Amino acid sequence: MSGHSGCQRERPHLMTHPPSDAPQGKPLRADAQRNRARILDAAEAVFAKKGPSASTEEVAARADVAIGTVFRHFPTKNDLLAAIMKSLRQRLTDQANSLIAEGDPATALFTFFTLLVEQAAATKTVVDLLAQSGVQIQPDEPIRALEQAIQALLARAQHIGAVHPEIQVAEVFALLTAACHGALRGAWDENLRRRTLAIMFAGMHAPRP
Repeated sequence: MSGHSGCQRERPHLMTHPPSDAPQGKPLRADAQRNRARILDAAEAVFAKKGPSASTEEVAARADVAIGTVFRHFPTKNDLLAAIMKSLRQRLTDQANSLIAEGDPATALFTFFTLLVEQAAATKTVVDLLAQSGVQIQPDEPIRALEQAIQALLARAQHIGAVHPEIQVAEVFALLTAACHGALRGAWDENLRRRTLAIMFAGMHAPRP
């Protein structure tokens, strides 16, 4: 596969560029933090556009940094891709917590559900490339902070009678997993996502008295 062979071609460079700008136990310098953020932003855009054919050199060019800077932060392409997914997960957790604090309890869970499926569809190429390289990324991977946020959204929705009281967080995760896999593997367009989620949400709603 092209993603896998791309990783192999880049390995010789990695031996000469150890990750030296963040010694163990020490935080990154401010300039290094800025470079890392730029690299991640550039990588998301490059991999979303080109998928497995994208190279680390293209990421460096888009981020306007030297290739050695990319390798100091991310010694392999897999490291870079894993960091992208970690960043995306953190953003999703932040979004869920924002909905907990400020969202309408009747709709916040459904809003987050929709955001998560849309994010899964948007990162299809990244997840595909990770899978080709032997790095397992699963939508149902245990992520404690995200699980707690979804549990809180569910509890708030059930408290006001917007979601069926017998639905448990494990079932919400099962539905999320199914929807995310569908969006990832089936390349669902916006219309298909909307119609599929409408069916799921209808089954989650509490029965009318």
